[in-house]
Amino acid sequence: MARKSIGERLAQLEARRKTLQIRLSKQERSIDTRRKVLIGALILHRLETNRDVQISGGLATWLRSELPKFLVRDADRQLFDDLLVGQTNTSGAATVDSEVGQ
Repeated sequence: MARKSIGERLAQLEARRKTLQIRLSKQERSIDTRRKVLIGALILHRLETNRDVQISGGLATWLRSELPKFLVRDADRQLFDDLLVGQTNTSGAATVDSEVGQ
């Protein structure tokens, strides 16, 4: 049985390293997504249940001011139409779009 050269073994190890690196990246993205979903679920729960008016009222106000700056895609903004309807910001969409582009 012929032994593999050092170069061949290094190539195999490099391919294995790349495979493991890809798997690690996928795992990290999955964890990040799960954290975002859970935080979002908590925020939506607080807004819907209105258990603590101070928290839900302040949170709703904060979200109304911050979400338009954060959401850059129209499809994403449409997901939050119910929350943004009572928006106190009168600067309009053109201002929001220019703020996002900066």
